[in-house]
Amino acid sequence: MDTDQLYHTYKPLLFSLAYRMMGSVMDAEDIVQEAFLSLSEASSGEKILNMKAYLCKTVTNRCLDILRSSAKKREMYVGPWLPEPLAYDRERSDSNGGAISDPARSYLRKESMSTAYLLLLQQLSAVERAVFLLREVFEYEYDEIAAIVGKSSSNCRQIFHRAKRSIGDFPEDSAELKATRGVQVEQFAEFLAAGNIMKLLQLLAPDAILLSDGGGKVNAPIHPIFTAERIGRFFDGVWKKSATGLSYRLLSINGEPGMIARADNYKTAWSFQYRDDKISHIYLVANPDKLAHIRFDDNGGRSLILG
Repeated sequence: MDTDQLYHTYKPLLFSLAYRMMGSVMDAEDIVQEAFLSLSEASSGEKILNMKAYLCKTVTNRCLDILRSSAKKREMYVGPWLPEPLAYDRERSDSNGGAISDPARSYLRKESMSTAYLLLLQQLSAVERAVFLLREVFEYEYDEIAAIVGKSSSNCRQIFHRAKRSIGDFPEDSAELKATRGVQVEQFAEFLAAGNIMKLLQLLAPDAILLSDGGGKVNAPIHPIFTAERIGRFFDGVWKKSATGLSYRLLSINGEPGMIARADNYKTAWSFQYRDDKISHIYLVANPDKLAHIRFDDNGGRSLILG
């Protein structure tokens, strides 16, 4: 199998592993590219018996190296840290008008790609995260994980169970419930764009929480905003200060209904977490560095281009 075929076969797996490890679209893309460059160099000098294991090990080790070297930088991050949004048009289709069916979808649709789940993963150490993902999401055997992370099989088993207790069970929404979430997000966007804060508040749980990631690059709250009432006051203030109003695009953020919005040339990505039939958490990414891979065209928010 040549490099192009290998890239097409394994990139979805490698990207989804790196993205879950790093919480960064751009870092994940770079790490996958580096893995295939490494493969080109290794192929000339050694025989690789298990290509999938080799590539996963390369990606995992690179993720671990970066996470260790950037630990202090993360500690100094201004305000809440949220993962870079992985955005797809909810109505995206291929050139034949059908639904996209590339291999990435089998990984991107999993609940373990959601913003809420990625934040849970941040509670784990880098090694715990690697072991947990390889076992829980990608269903590797402990012997395979041991070869990838350089630890014994029994040690990996212990690490996994410790990480599993920390993460807990994460419920998977049915297709019907996801459709309901999509309607709620659309209502949220409409009420926010219209400045109808009273209607918007009806979608929120009374103890809802807003986390806003500006990274110190833009004007955004550096502390969580607690309760629906305070969130409503925050949105009301932002809406009244906006000179151009708010345009938005409904799409999938990390496999869940979400949106990209813009006001006064200020771009944001929104995702949500629910409890029962109400929004319990709002995750708002405003850091422009985390939105560089998404372009919001100047046509009323009706087009989204990823690249």
